[in-house]
Amino acid sequence: MSGSGLTRFTGRTALLTAAASGIGEATAHRLAAEGASVLVTDVDAEGARRVAEEIGAQGGRARHRALDVTSVGAWTEAVETVTSWTRRLDVLHLNAGRNLPGAAHELDDASWHDQLRLCLDSVFYGVRATVPHLRAARGAVVITSSIHAAIGFKGFPAYAAAKGGIGALVRQFAVEYGGEIRFNSVLPGSVVTALWARTPQGYRDRTAARTPVGRLGTPEDIAAAVAFFASDDASFITGQNLLVDGGRSISSQE
Repeated sequence: MSGSGLTRFTGRTALLTAAASGIGEATAHRLAAEGASVLVTDVDAEGARRVAEEIGAQGGRARHRALDVTSVGAWTEAVETVTSWTRRLDVLHLNAGRNLPGAAHELDDASWHDQLRLCLDSVFYGVRATVPHLRAARGAVVITSSIHAAIGFKGFPAYAAAKGGIGALVRQFAVEYGGEIRFNSVLPGSVVTALWARTPQGYRDRTAARTPVGRLGTPEDIAAAVAFFASDDASFITGQNLLVDGGRSISSQE
């Protein structure tokens, strides 16, 4: 397989959520390129199948299944799938989320609860379902949070609350499970996924100009950070929430 040339995950197994596109897809390819057996999951079952088949065609090991991360029962089935395949689970990448804009006075109850359920409740469900296997492997959990957890943007109260909650859970889980499992999160800034590809070029150019490195991020930029946290290179790092935003959060440019 093409990739970084590293083999940090040889003999290890990873379960990834929302991995049919964007950051999740890039991370599935990155971990597989470094030797992991990856279970690609997504509510988009066909997309998950495509990613797994691409990994297989490149010489990697991958399987796929549909997963609604807000369903406790679906989590049980996903864990059974991965552990019956490789008999272990070393890495969990929790990547699901949705950003529905609306100021507090505009946001209805359903939109508020749906975003919390998908972005935050799913993290709890995923960790709870996988802890026994991750403990046995002394594994790692990496969660995709957002720059919204660190700085405020008008019109996103539910998304900010959910992503901010992830940071608190990362610290809590890191203390709870000590040396058995490591927990960290990455906070992407503006990353060119399918959603960003539909925005006007002028808007993308203005956003890139407000970013100190002078460009928007790529899914592969985030995948590299996830792979680092999941690997033994980060064996003395837990409970951390890392901004991967090209410096956007420290820039005063408007």
